[in-house]
Amino acid sequence: MKFFSSIFFGFAVILVSCACKKGTKTDDNKGGPTLPPVVTPVTSDVSFWLTKGDRSVLLQKQNVALNFSATNNGNTTIEVDPSQVFQTIDGFGYTLTGGSATLMNSLGTAEKDALIKELFSNEEGAIGVSYLRVSIGASDLSANVFTYNERPTGQTDINQDYFSIEAEMTDLVPILKKILAVNPNIKILGSPWTAPTWMKTNKAYKGGSLKPEYYQSYAKYFVKYIQAMKAQGITIDAITIQNEPLHPGNTPSMYMEAVDQANFIKSALGPAFQTAGLATKIIVYDHNADRPDYPMTILADPAANVYVDGSAFHLYGGNISALSTVRNAYPNKNVYFTEQWVGGPGNFAEDLKWHVSTLIVGATRNWSRNVLEWNLAADANYNPHTPDGGCTTCLGAITIAPAVSRNVAYYVIAHASKFVKPGSVRIGSTLNNTLSNVAFKTPEGKKALIVMNTSTSDQTFNIKDDGKIVTTTLPAGSAGTYVW
Repeated sequence: MKFFSSIFFGFAVILVSCACKKGTKTDDNKGGPTLPPVVTPVTSDVSFWLTKGDRSVLLQKQNVALNFSATNNGNTTIEVDPSQVFQTIDGFGYTLTGGSATLMNSLGTAEKDALIKELFSNEEGAIGVSYLRVSIGASDLSANVFTYNERPTGQTDINQDYFSIEAEMTDLVPILKKILAVNPNIKILGSPWTAPTWMKTNKAYKGGSLKPEYYQSYAKYFVKYIQAMKAQGITIDAITIQNEPLHPGNTPSMYMEAVDQANFIKSALGPAFQTAGLATKIIVYDHNADRPDYPMTILADPAANVYVDGSAFHLYGGNISALSTVRNAYPNKNVYFTEQWVGGPGNFAEDLKWHVSTLIVGATRNWSRNVLEWNLAADANYNPHTPDGGCTTCLGAITIAPAVSRNVAYYVIAHASKFVKPGSVRIGSTLNNTLSNVAFKTPEGKKALIVMNTSTSDQTFNIKDDGKIVTTTLPAGSAGTYVW
């Protein structure tokens, strides 16, 4: 995870869930408390879920009548066009870092199970997270650095005889098993931050490069990882070869040029997966959108291209449109969005606006099959992280301190994951400068429109579908998901 200066500035915002009891009025005739008035649900063609930038409303279903009619008016109109079909969606979610798993596993059994159900199930009251990224070995948001095959100084293990995922058996594997129990179809992407140090030019966790003489051994390392996780009942749907290969400043990290990644794929990793009969996808790059030439260099190599499913991006540099640049050059290859942090303490209103409009809307409008925010969980001090190069201000989607509170990335992802299930397809919708939006058709045949009002004033607009319109108002700085 690259920890540049936050894009946003603001005062500290940490959401704390609470239930506030108001004073009750006594009914003089009956001597008991007067119950609050019953709100009768209205009949509506469209369900509308709202999050306001001021946090006064957080992913709440609105009790408003939004019914389609043939009536015309002069409002701005977002027309949804299901005849325009784009990419299939794999899911929305987070990186379950080692630190996230440790914090979640530290909760009591009942609280842990309730949190996992809230995050990952598709039941009422849950947000249905459908995609996770995990680190292969330590990331910079692990409590300490490790790989699955470190050897004493001067020793190697070409055959990977000492390979072991024992370090993950305390927290990560148990948490993943609980997640799979409530969502057995969740997709999991694995990304390494470094190869074992004995394979590297500098013999260190931080920086250095993979020596070509260890290409075959490192390919076997990936195979053993996928097989070891499978033995625990955990299917790794895809891997990236190196997290942020052009950023060797994290602890851990490893530098890898595009031509080296291509050589590793075609000479070692691709054939090793093929020989082992693995269906796990190989995804290249996994770094910022300012270097679309990196994945295109690999895809331009026919011997590497044949093994590659697609390219993954972050957005600490460049423009989200780079995803379309790569996809349009190689339309038979997929694109993914695999990481974006929220820098703590954060600014809820600005973070909500940017992340929804740029990632949930922007990445999917540029062909991404997923959107992943960075770390799922941290404590109140942004721990745990590795020393000397670990991110010290990464705000989790949730804070566990030890009570659980929900931060902006929770709601950013929830506005998509709760409604746009895997297998949904992106469909056409009208572009608008202040009403950033994207539309989907779900496997059940429903339509979902996610809209971010990026302006400073409330916006009244129409949603048009099949020749009919429904009129709605989205408050300034608010995210809305409309489903019908």
